[in-house]
Amino acid sequence: MTADTRHRPIAGQPPETLPELRALAVAIARGEAGVSLGAKAHGALSRVLDLVGNPALLSITSLADVLDVNPSTLTRLAHSLGYSGFPAFQQVLLSASMSAPGEFYSRQARVALEAGATSKARAAQLCRENQANIDRFVDQFDEKAFDAAVELIMAAPRVAVYGIRQFHALAAFLVYGLGMIRSDVCLLDASSLGIAEGLAVMGERDVLITASCAPYSTQVATVAAMAKTIGLASVAITDWASSPLVDSSRAAILVGHESSFLSNSIGAFMVAGECLINACAAARPDAARKALRERERMIALLGIERDS
Repeated sequence: MTADTRHRPIAGQPPETLPELRALAVAIARGEAGVSLGAKAHGALSRVLDLVGNPALLSITSLADVLDVNPSTLTRLAHSLGYSGFPAFQQVLLSASMSAPGEFYSRQARVALEAGATSKARAAQLCRENQANIDRFVDQFDEKAFDAAVELIMAAPRVAVYGIRQFHALAAFLVYGLGMIRSDVCLLDASSLGIAEGLAVMGERDVLITASCAPYSTQVATVAAMAKTIGLASVAITDWASSPLVDSSRAAILVGHESSFLSNSIGAFMVAGECLINACAAARPDAARKALRERERMIALLGIERDS
């Protein structure tokens, strides 16, 4: 999510809390911090923020194994961020509880799978992993940044949403939900008439919402970068601060997706989408109520819904 000024470290001092560290990671991604990191180091920083509560944080070697980097990379990262060494950096990472959200349930599911990979055990593991991702989303929630995204969306004359492959489902859901409470919300290139054409008709006060997670869709990252180039505000729904969508955004909502699903899990992303839609409605309650009443009136006139 975008950096909250309440969570910015004092100039010249390294972050002392996890929120400050997350804010710095986003600022680095946007080139707004006086810190320059290589791609590998920045990727390690973004990923390590999702390991809160993981026992791997207790050792530089185990953490390096999890992140697939050399321990020396973590030492250099700590120095680049202003810490005296990895132990000082580690202290901030360990400042939260060692019990990660949902860890107990995931551990229980793994035990069940070891005893026998039944369909119920597989379902339990996946559901509890999604629960853990949702818990992390709540625990790391930056209200000021989230509200900034809401204000961008609700103040814009026009909103377009772009996501492909799995994230096309999230994009369509956001269009449906936001369309319930405000007008002029659409999928970018919904009718396959061209992305360039879709961007060309958007004005400087309009907003583009983009969605993707690692491994990022090149096409979505390119569109997000182009939107920034032409001065279009964008809101990114993605996973890590090192995501290419963060650099192009004015507000970024970060959502975890670690799970045993055979592809990228979007369960927590859909919940984050629900939170965003509700927050947008709450930001303009009178307008939202009016829009919902009109929607209900049209549903009744067309006989779209029935009780049984």
